[in-house]
Formats: sequence, C-alpha cells, structure tokens
Amino acid sequence: MSAAGVKNRAAVLFAVLVLAVTAACTGGDGSSPSSTSSSPRTSGSADVLAVKIDNVAPARPHTGLEQADVVYVEQVEAGLSRILAVYSSDLPPVIGPVRSARETDLELLRQFDRPTLAFSGAQSRLLPVIDRAPLDPVPPSKAPQAYFRGPDRPAPHNLYLRPERIPFTASGVNAVAELGLKVGAPPPGGEPEDSRTVRYPSASVTFIWAAEGEQWLVSLDGAPARTAEGERIGAGTVVVQDVDERESDFRDRSGNNTPFTETVGSGDAVVLRDGRAYDARWSRSSADADTVFSTPDGRRVDLADGPLWILYAPRG
Repeated sequence: MSAAGVKNRAAVLFAVLVLAVTAACTGGDGSSPSSTSSSPRTSGSADVLAVKIDNVAPARPHTGLEQADVVYVEQVEAGLSRILAVYSSDLPPVIGPVRSARETDLELLRQFDRPTLAFSGAQSRLLPVIDRAPLDPVPPSKAPQAYFRGPDRPAPHNLYLRPERIPFTASGVNAVAELGLKVGAPPPGGEPEDSRTVRYPSASVTFIWAAEGEQWLVSLDGAPARTAEGERIGAGTVVVQDVDERESDFRDRSGNNTPFTETVGSGDAVVLRDGRAYDARWSRSSADADTVFSTPDGRRVDLADGPLWILYAPRG
C-alpha cells in the first residue's frame, strides 16, 4: 500500500474511534449527551471545575473525590442523592463516576465566576437551559478524549473524566475563596459533637469526628466512604443547610420527578468543625450572590482546614 493510502486508512480509523467513544458516553440514566452549541471555554477563563458525580452503591468507591475543595450533596429522583464536586486548588488525574446534570446545579454554580461543568449529559429538555446558563459545559460530546468507561463496573456507573484533557487549568487557589469563605478560628460556643447524619428518603450521609486526624470521616448510606486506594474520605468542615425543595418540570425515564433545591433564600444551618456543632444561619440574596453563613448573633463562620462538605437538607 502506498504512503498516501496508509495515511487515509489511519485517518478513517481515527474518525471511527472518535465517533464510537462519543456514542458510548451518554448520560446512562435516560439522559441525552449534551449537544450544547456554546463555545468551549479557553484555558484560564474560569477558576473552578465542577464535576457531577454518581452517589449510589454501584458507583463506589469514588475516584478523585477526596481532592475536591468543596463537595455538595443534593437530593435527586426517588429520594437518592448525588454529588457535585468542585475543584480549583488541585486536580486529580481521574474523577468519577461522572453522571448527568440537574437544574439545581445551574443555580448553585452561579456562586462561582463562570465555572466549568463536567457531566455525562442531561435530559433533552434541560439542555437548552444549560446552554443559557453562565457556565462552560464540557460533556463527552464536547470532549470525547477526556472521558472513558472503566471495566470494573457496569454502565452507567463507570464513566470517568481525565480533567487534564479538557480546557481547564487549576488555579491553585482553594475554591472556597470564590464563595467568600476562608479558613479561620471557630466561633465561640458550640456543642461537642461525635457524629451527625443527614437523611434523604433513599440515602444518607454520616460524619463521624476523628480527633486523631482532625477530620470528619464520611459514610455514605451507612458504609465508610473510601478513595479508590481504600483510604477513608474526610472533611474539615461540614455544613448542613436547611433548604426548601419543590417539584421541577423534569422527570427521569421512570417518571420520578426531579426535585429542585432552592439555594437562594435563607434558613437555619449547622456547622460541624473541630469536633463541635455550631448553630448558624445561611443567607443568599440572589443567584449571583454568595451564600453567607453566620452565627445567630451575626458573626461570620470561618472554616477549618480540609475539604468543605455542604449538604442540602430538605426542611421537614
């Protein structure tokens, strides 16, 4: 075969491979891969990378979750929970399993300055809403070379992201800074706390204080949360934020409504740090504003060293 023929055959094989990878990287839960037409962000134009992460038993252990600066936990369909992990100070080589975006994520992420959002896809009716949101979406359809499916678990719980292959560079600054938060001394008072559990209809998250490691060890649905290497996942500060939920206009393929979590407003919160629990208030005046956490007498609540976990707990 001539040199030209070899080159043409190689080009065809490459094109077929790209199409195959793109087709495999769907949302996996009845969602469609995003076909958003907005342009990918240029490197350095955003400060944080948010990744939507699966949080059911077949998706565990998670990969790269322990390196997130901020971990949000929210309720989704059928009373389950899902994670939105935010990275800025450091990026692991692999993150996942990656799952589909939700409407709640779009309002939540407006606290950041045009973040990059990695997700497996979304319901087809939600895609235009994602297009209009002030963020840079990077689903598999826009960066097929950045996603792969692992062989050790079944789809849809096996889609992973290689963040170095998307147009994003970590700033080296902790993402909590974009939220207007900082590490500092604890507020006065508080009550000793050994553990705290947040329950959803079909899921739970528990934090147990480990004084020797000065962190809250995480358990998911009653099982210790571990890294891909088997180490326990911990948090420096945990915020349990009481929020309102309402039905959204979206449902999964089984007909379950996707709840929308109201992250704009105000309400009660509990801040866990240094083995103590502090009563607090949260307030967010608009979607473009940061969430402010303060003590009942109006003092700002600072964070302990380590990852920040924020759990949205539906008001009873």
